[in-house]
Amino acid sequence: MTLLDKDGVRLDVDGDIATVTLANAAKRNAQSPAMWRALAEAGSLLPGNVRVAVLRGEGRSFSAGLDRQAFTPEGFDGEPSFIDLARGTDSALDATIAEYQEAFTWWRRNDLVSIAAVQGHAIGAGFQLALACDLRVVAQDVQFAMRETSLGIVPDLTGTHPLVGLVGYARALEICATGRFVHAEEAERTGLANLVVPGEELDAAVADLAAALTAPPRDAVIETKALLAGAAGRTYEEQRIAERAAQARRLRDLAGVGE
Repeated sequence: MTLLDKDGVRLDVDGDIATVTLANAAKRNAQSPAMWRALAEAGSLLPGNVRVAVLRGEGRSFSAGLDRQAFTPEGFDGEPSFIDLARGTDSALDATIAEYQEAFTWWRRNDLVSIAAVQGHAIGAGFQLALACDLRVVAQDVQFAMRETSLGIVPDLTGTHPLVGLVGYARALEICATGRFVHAEEAERTGLANLVVPGEELDAAVADLAAALTAPPRDAVIETKALLAGAAGRTYEEQRIAERAAQARRLRDLAGVGE
């Protein structure tokens, strides 16, 4: 069932699995503010029964990053150019960037697990969109790169936090500051990729992972994800307490006993 198909984004739902497709292969799924709004809308349209959200890109590239038209004086039709935004007030610029980020934030919701299926180029905003997901399954030809610094800007689409969490500060700094490519072997070795497969096996591998994620009881997965997501911000003792509280909720639920 297709719930959304506009501005280079398509949302299809099949039972408890949703698939969000970047559908502008002719431009290597280059991103624009309109695409970001459509991605945010896709998140808001997910039915409550969805447990796994798969993000994929049509064509040879997952996403080549920000459409460079954003940096031209004319920008996109009906949109302020980045140059126009820079001339506005600090509060207006902050609000606009916050709106853009909404396309990248909902993938980490506790009530679902998100998987990025990545092939070919995932550059800049494309890399950050892959990082927005919980898990990444990549093809052997994947090429991650954070090229923002080469344009004189910084990564601002929520990618810096998960990147540091996955590869550590020093490697994250080196990747971002140099803009170099990260290929499949390094991505798997450093934790950027959960799994590397031949390109022709990417869809099947993602389908197998989605099926495995929907096999356990939903509430157990939700509680476990919340525990793991919050672990870095807790002390060891605080995490022990959180584990006990989560387990108490699950046991009471299983026993049919109210709190």
